[in-house]
Amino acid sequence: MSISAERRPALDSVSKAIVEQLQEDGRRSYAEIGKAVGLSETATRQRVQKLQDAGVLQIVAVTDPLQLGFARQAMIGVRVSGDTRVIAAEMAELPGVIYVVSTAGSFDLLVEVVCESDDDLIDLLNDRIRSLPDVVATETFVYLKLHRQLYNWGTR
Repeated sequence: MSISAERRPALDSVSKAIVEQLQEDGRRSYAEIGKAVGLSETATRQRVQKLQDAGVLQIVAVTDPLQLGFARQAMIGVRVSGDTRVIAAEMAELPGVIYVVSTAGSFDLLVEVVCESDDDLIDLLNDRIRSLPDVVATETFVYLKLHRQLYNWGTR
């Protein structure tokens, strides 16, 4: 859900309020959101659809990977020798990869993964990630405990 600064739609105060309502509770009804932001249910539904179509927001169920059988989560720092955009696109298609971001710093990419086990993590690293052309090095940061993860940071 990446939008470049050139294509980023300007959100008015009503659209921002809708986003914040959905960040608090993604299951909130359009009627309830509309009441909070001063729109009808139909107008709210249309606004939400436009925000989704523009890539501004997704409405998804946030899960606990451990409860779903994914016992291992990790962040992998990746150094590449070629075009990071190409490798990032390839990484984004790998099963188990849930987050890919280009960075400035000691790693070219950060890749977050969820795996069923340590063996699955090893397979993903060796068979899929390190075998990609132009991947020079990786460093894996295995998650021991998730202390905080929020999705309600609001709007600007």
